[in-house]
Formats: sequence, C-alpha cells, structure tokens
Amino acid sequence: MKLQYLAGVVVTSASSLPSLQNVLLRPDVWRGDRFATAPMAAVASGFETLDAELPGGGWPRGALTELLSDAHGLGELSLLQAALRQCAGQAPVALVAPPYLAHAPAWAGCLPLERLLLVQARGADIAWSAEALLGSGALGAMLVWLPVQTDTRCLRRLQLAAEGHPAPVFVFRPLAAARSASPAGLRLVLAGKPEGLQLRILKRRGPPCNVPLLLEVPRPVSRARLLDRMAPGVLAVPYPVEA
Repeated sequence: MKLQYLAGVVVTSASSLPSLQNVLLRPDVWRGDRFATAPMAAVASGFETLDAELPGGGWPRGALTELLSDAHGLGELSLLQAALRQCAGQAPVALVAPPYLAHAPAWAGCLPLERLLLVQARGADIAWSAEALLGSGALGAMLVWLPVQTDTRCLRRLQLAAEGHPAPVFVFRPLAAARSASPAGLRLVLAGKPEGLQLRILKRRGPPCNVPLLLEVPRPVSRARLLDRMAPGVLAVPYPVEA
C-alpha cells in the first residue's frame, strides 16, 4: 500500500487525496495572499481598523494571541476590554498571574466581578494553571502573564489546550520573546505613543502586515496622579494610564 503525505494528512492512494480547496479550509493552511479560514467565529476587538487586519475579523478562538511588550499600562487591557465584555456574558474570564493586583472597582466597569477569576501562580505553575483552566472548558476568555523563561514546549502545550476551546487566550510576554519562534496564531508587539497604543502585527495567519496600527485607547487618569493616590503594587485595570 502506497502512503502519501499532504499538508499533514496521510492518505492511502492518489484517488483519496483531498482536494486543494478542502486543504485550504484547514485553519493551519492558507494562501500567502489571503487570511486563513478561522475554525470558529472571532471575537470583535471593538476597533474596526484592527479587526480589518485580523484573520476572521477579530480576536481568534482556538489559538493563542501573544501580546509582546516590556511595559505595563500602555493600554493593553483597554485594547481587550470590548472582547472581554462579550466573553464574560458566556463564561468567567480568568486572569492568570497578573503582574499587579487587580483593582475591583476598575474591573467592575468592564464586566461583572462574579465573572472574574483571579489565579495567583509563579514560575512553571503559571503555564500549568493556564493549561488546566483551558482543559476545564468553562472559560469565556483567559489572560495569562508568562515569565521570561517560558520555553517553546510550554507554549505548544498551551496552544494545544486552546485548540477547539471557544475562549480567546491572550498571552502577555516580554518583548525579547519576539525574537523566538512561537506556535501562537497571532503575535502583536505593543508600544505606548502620545496619540494612543501602537500595534505591530508580528505574525498572523495571512499575508504580512508591514504598517503599524495606532489605536486610541481610554486614558482617563495620568500616571502621576494615579501613583499618588494608589497603594503600592495595585494597578487599576483594565484602564491604562498616560505616560
């Protein structure tokens, strides 16, 4: 019996080869000049400019989305606010190992607090906790802050756990991780600008995007005023602060 291999599919004869059209329907296969077909409906980001650049027209489900930056409070949580509000209507939203203590009154403006799950973990337990939560199948969305030393094997395990799960998974990693390969389907580099939040699409399941996007995000309180009135180690999220 002759075996043939095509796009990850083993077939027993030429007559049983899948058609090119069927192969292109797979979410992990796409033409270089167009977006991949999303296995599940995406979650709108709330920014039309951004949705137009994302395969499926929004944040992907069943795949990791990496947000790469070396700073906090750039507007990264306001970027996700509209999506989290949608997802919280379906199931709880999990925050795994956030770098600062979540400020309940600020989060209450985004979603019901009874829909917010806060998980404190350190080191290797962070990826393990995220994987276990995804395995439960009971999440509306997940935000996880991974440490610098997270290796590709952990990321692959997380990606496998995310596949088929309806919850979008947002992974925060340091900017240095941009130089390393990742199984994430979408990777964005974030930078704070006076006009708002700048996004550079490092990887997407589609053609390259060479033009950075600049989005206006809410910045209701300046950093100086916020730090003056806030206890140490507490970040009023999801609202970012001005530089």
